[in-house]
Amino acid sequence: MTVPVAPSPAPQPPLSAREQGIMQGFPPAPDKIPGPTNWDMPPYNRWSFQNMRGLFPTTDVRRGDGPVRDLPAAPQEDLGEITFKTMAGETSTIDDWLAHSYTDGFLVMSRGKVVSEQYFNDMEGHTPHLSQSVAKSLVGTLAGVLNGEGALDLHAPLLDLIPELGNSGYAGATVGQVLDMRTGTRFTEEYNMPGSDMTRIDIASGWRPPVPGEAVPTIREVIQTLQAERPHGEAFNYRSIETDVAAWALERAGGQSLAALMSDRIWQHIGAERDGFFTVDAAGTALADGGFNATMRDYARFGLMMLQGGAVEGRQVVPEAWVRACARGDTAAFGEPYTATSPHGAYSRQWWIHDAKRGDFMARGVFGQLIYLDPQTEFMAVKLSTWPDFLIHSYTVDMLSAVTTIRDALAESEASPKKFTDFLRRR
Repeated sequence: MTVPVAPSPAPQPPLSAREQGIMQGFPPAPDKIPGPTNWDMPPYNRWSFQNMRGLFPTTDVRRGDGPVRDLPAAPQEDLGEITFKTMAGETSTIDDWLAHSYTDGFLVMSRGKVVSEQYFNDMEGHTPHLSQSVAKSLVGTLAGVLNGEGALDLHAPLLDLIPELGNSGYAGATVGQVLDMRTGTRFTEEYNMPGSDMTRIDIASGWRPPVPGEAVPTIREVIQTLQAERPHGEAFNYRSIETDVAAWALERAGGQSLAALMSDRIWQHIGAERDGFFTVDAAGTALADGGFNATMRDYARFGLMMLQGGAVEGRQVVPEAWVRACARGDTAAFGEPYTATSPHGAYSRQWWIHDAKRGDFMARGVFGQLIYLDPQTEFMAVKLSTWPDFLIHSYTVDMLSAVTTIRDALAESEASPKKFTDFLRRR
């Protein structure tokens, strides 16, 4: 007689920082306190990403005194029942995916209304969350404002703004090549790897402890040491340092710090509810490539501005032509390993393009940060996360599958509520 084999129980959702005892107690237990070598790794990142001001020096991106932009709600109660195929070939509901993918916050907007807003891991609406490389897209958007003002020429040599880079690999590069990450400068993007360029920037920014016996450089001192490995203008190659170089150029072009420029040109005009902030190095330089923090609803307000062509309630904040260019890119310059996530993708002006023909584009960051925008259906999804590692390919693929499935379901529901019900049944 064959004994039936019981199915394996589903993995339990990850525990919150509080449930794991991280920073609990007066004082917390020594092994429950994030340190300089482990603050962004599990389990500590479940606390750290919502408490960056308790770990690092910061500079404010002020919201100003203007009114808060209302985000009208039209809750879609059935959203969590939508199913999609994971990279592993399994069927998952949106609710199960959110519960198991180390979610801190998830917000969906359709046609200008919030249809879902959920918080996990004890995050709340007022809690600022680290954006990681979503910050790059904010910097790229700021470049568009300065370009529209005539202060930033994409075709100008970078050395016109930053002559200090004359002996570096950035000599001969243009501002536009930096924004599109198509310079020929060598930068090793290995995270938490001793001696890598990324680790050198982490040390310079204060995100990693210094090497014993070595002086701690600033972010811009590290930039000046980088050398070329190929001609400028060739294929896209993702390097976080390009955003820090772009930010340096923006400060020179705009005559203000990055935080002040971001406040004056963008944050004060999107109807943000709270100030944002950047972490800074010892020289007060903002970590442009990943150090920005804001609430989920304010990330949504920024995304909504981009989704609506750079305008906020009729006032143009970012030139519409710049926003359109962020959703168009050179697919021929976009190869492996990037096509593994977006087979028809591209990269333009610090934004990832998921499908160049469709024109959906996104801001993405390690550990699962996302602002996904689809102008075609006026859809946006924001996800804030604390994945257990910097990059998990299956998590990225599943995240994009989930949000695009939600997008398609909502598009069907607009035509008819019955179509939405049929969509759920088909899945």
